[in-house]
Amino acid sequence: MAKSVNKVILLGNVGKDPEIKSTTSGVAVATFSIATSERFKDKTGNWQDRTEWHNLVAYQRTAEIIRDYVKKGSKLYVEGRLQTSSWDDKTTGQKKYKTEIIVSDLSLLSGRGEGEGGAGSSGGGNYSRSNTASFDQSAPAQDYSQTTEITDDDIPF
Repeated sequence: MAKSVNKVILLGNVGKDPEIKSTTSGVAVATFSIATSERFKDKTGNWQDRTEWHNLVAYQRTAEIIRDYVKKGSKLYVEGRLQTSSWDDKTTGQKKYKTEIIVSDLSLLSGRGEGEGGAGSSGGGNYSRSNTASFDQSAPAQDYSQTTEITDDDIPF
């Protein structure tokens, strides 16, 4: 079988405080949305902004980290995969679809006090998890913390 890829990378701001729930077996689940924006020139040469909203879901430890550190307005770097589910609407009988991003890696980019709520997130924190539908956490985590906030004081010479 040919190789396929299902990977999403987002850098954006959280739209509202994440919603945290637990499954009947006690697994934490966080649902939240991120806004991304693009700027482009229209046909008349004027700059236009287009905002896209993305629905995300995180499980287990990643959901707990989101609960503790992510608030409305937090800037996040997220990696994940697309997952679409479908169901029949009970009132109309019509088939409905929902596409979400299942979070596998998360980096908190907001500094302390940024975002609404004052607490904000600790700047540059990196939390990685590989979340699949079966909650398999065996994939290696990537470390992005070495690529941010390096100053002259960090260089040993």
